Amino acid sequence: MADDFDPVAFILENNSSDEANTDEFDIPGVDFGNDSSALFDDDEPTVRDPFTVDLSIKGFEPVTKTFQDESTGVFDDPKYYKVLMGGEGQSAQRLHNLLSKYLTSKDPQDRVMYRQQIISAYWEFVKSLAPKMNISSTPMPKRMVMRYAVALPSLFTAEQKEMFSKAFFENTSGEPILYLDEWMKAIATGKLDLSATDDVPQRKSQMQQGGSAEQQYLMQLKSKNAGKLQSAESQLNAKESERSMVESELKSRIDNLCEHPPYVGLAPHKMTWSDAQRKLIGEIQERLRALQKIDKELAKFLDEFQEAKEIGNSLDSKMADMPQEIEVDLSDIHKEMDTVRQMAKMTVGRKGNHFPVYSREFFHCLPNSTGFRENVIKTFAWIESIDPDCFVRIHKNQHNRIVPYTLLVPTYGDMGICWEPFNRYNRLTSRGRIAIPMYPRDLKIACLAAVADLRWQVAKAKAIDWTADGLTGQYYQWIESQKLKGDLKTYFIADYILWMTKESTGIQKLTKEVRGIFWRYMPFPQSLKDDLGRRSPVYADLVQKDKNREMSDGY
Repeated sequence: MADDFDPVAFILENNSSDEANTDEFDIPGVDFGNDSSALFDDDEPTVRDPFTVDLSIKGFEPVTKTFQDESTGVFDDPKYYKVLMGGEGQSAQRLHNLLSKYLTSKDPQDRVMYRQQIISAYWEFVKSLAPKMNISSTPMPKRMVMRYAVALPSLFTAEQKEMFSKAFFENTSGEPILYLDEWMKAIATGKLDLSATDDVPQRKSQMQQGGSAEQQYLMQLKSKNAGKLQSAESQLNAKESERSMVESELKSRIDNLCEHPPYVGLAPHKMTWSDAQRKLIGEIQERLRALQKIDKELAKFLDEFQEAKEIGNSLDSKMADMPQEIEVDLSDIHKEMDTVRQMAKMTVGRKGNHFPVYSREFFHCLPNSTGFRENVIKTFAWIESIDPDCFVRIHKNQHNRIVPYTLLVPTYGDMGICWEPFNRYNRLTSRGRIAIPMYPRDLKIACLAAVADLRWQVAKAKAIDWTADGLTGQYYQWIESQKLKGDLKTYFIADYILWMTKESTGIQKLTKEVRGIFWRYMPFPQSLKDDLGRRSPVYADLVQKDKNREMSDGY
């Protein structure tokens, strides 16, 4: 068709000048709006809020569909490239020029040079796009380059284009697993705080801060108080459940104590207590004492809950007269994009492929192993089925399951990473942050690496002395005893991957000492432990050690 638009041909036609021209892509008659509000509706979602921690959720919902039945057709738009570059100024022009040189160059050395130059040009380009992710009318091509790094649909194969066109746009799961465009939208609206960095925050003047700074401060206080509120409520629920159980046992024993069968031959008189009933008196007294203790603890938890609730109500009332959405500075959004770039680098590694643009030349994933949200949820569910406490944080003997914020970065990396184990303002119930590369060689390994990194950082942060206590202490001492050189966490991640992929199936790949540490501090489900114990004497010995610890009350 005469109206069809070939992005590569367009690049060649517009490659006559290297100088930036902000009007280069402003073509008469082309609507650059390409409104995507129909796909990204701002109405209230029907699923749960991924930015709110719900401690009552105990697992992932099964993923029934990974792809939609119908293609969105977004990558079939002949104006995709023009709309993407339109109105983006010098950053778009620079990327455009470098892409044209890279795609048309025949000299391998020149292509390597242009590839390197494209990396910084691409990140500057998407940095300029980031603030627009909060605008519902932002064109779909601009969202798709943020989400999938797709700048040129012609770099797809036909099968790849169909696969990406059928991927779900909306987060129907309610899980805190976000694409980059969703991540930046959450940053821009204040739903997500800036990722932690080592930079010392520069203090702004009072005139610059205004109400927005006060609102952000109140949000930090609210986040910190929310952790206390959720923790207190979780403890209340657990203690109330314990009280109900003891009360049920008490009622049952009192009912048994009050049963008196007729005395044979002396009717209507009834028999006295039997020996079994007399034993119930001691059990009743024991449960009454337990109830007395539970009632005392409940009173304490109720006071803590009420105090946290009052603080929350006070903060809500102070924020009621302020704007509903926090206005995040443009510099903060750019700072977050710089942080995201560091995350992307870490997923790729020093020797990996840092080329930032999607290309069939480097993409080798199958549909079920590409880092779409649904595939990552299925992988996390598999990990949690083998390591049930991988997302659990323990506070006052309460096990709180808290899935971390997960950023899906469109890179060709192979290893997921943990950026922060939890928010520094709320260590109790805040979500950590991990990043997963979308185009790895093995999605399962990438997710395992991120979870291992998260487990290590949480254990290290929670320990009084991480070199002596718990998981990190035991592992550190073993590494030291072996006189191994290198990064400690890297050893741990590699061993964790073997633990989950090999040891869980009965294939012994770890040393006896590391296996014992992981068995104790990152235990498999009991059913899997029992199965392994029946299959090998090595695991049977570990099962017996568990029983010995339980009997000595030392577990």
